[in-house]
Amino acid sequence: MKPIYITDLDHTFLRTDQSLSDFSVNVWNEKAKNAILSVATARSFQKSHNFLEKLHLDAPMILLDGSMIVAPDKTLIDIKTVNKELGDAIIAEGAKFDIYPFVIALKDMDLNEAFLFPTTLNTHQHGVLENYRNDPRMVECKNIKAMEMNLKIVYFADRQTLEPLTAHMKKTFGSELEYKLSPEKYSDGWFLTILHPEGDKAHALQKVADHIGRETSEVTVFGDSVNDIGMFKLAGTSVAVANALDEVKAVADVVLPHSNDEDGVARYLESSIYLIV
Repeated sequence: MKPIYITDLDHTFLRTDQSLSDFSVNVWNEKAKNAILSVATARSFQKSHNFLEKLHLDAPMILLDGSMIVAPDKTLIDIKTVNKELGDAIIAEGAKFDIYPFVIALKDMDLNEAFLFPTTLNTHQHGVLENYRNDPRMVECKNIKAMEMNLKIVYFADRQTLEPLTAHMKKTFGSELEYKLSPEKYSDGWFLTILHPEGDKAHALQKVADHIGRETSEVTVFGDSVNDIGMFKLAGTSVAVANALDEVKAVADVVLPHSNDEDGVARYLESSIYLIV
């Protein structure tokens, strides 16, 4: 049977400048001749497309932290959303901390997305939005509200703001939601991502394995951040790039000697000769 490889994008397969090296592209496409390859990313379908059009993909893509699974031909396989009532309740609780989120939602079943952002922004949110200039999904909201199909609700701020906010959200909503608190590697801020409780990469990996008729124990995954940990624990082999967070390295089967900027994933795919640590 063909081996299966699924990689995170940002700070794992993509370089820090959000590019793909020719080496990584060539290794990926050569490997795809005898293996099944795909991605598991926090990015949306639209934001991933520019990178993925260079790559041969065989397996469904895990998108938006696991809240959406889409085949390479854009066929929707699975989706986990937060409804409007719950989404509005999350926003109302965040307002008690004087912070308003970004809301990434699905507008229709043709996978057209909306990226809602509040008029009131903190310094970290301003910085993040610099990466989304001219993005057609963007909608500024003076009084931000959830949509009918919310894929994820994301707060950006400093750690001192988001740690108590995370604790408050967990106390208020409990198991109704999934909460991912992590440093933002493109800046000195942190982000809190709130999802459907089955909208994470671990649940999505199981769905992908079921879809292609394989076991998760047959999958090798690559990652660097908190949202990869559940997937690491479920996969047969988990591989952390050298620049991964320490808590990710701690649960990895393999820690690469190379970072994302050194084509760590492609080097592994090319050789597949690394000692388990």
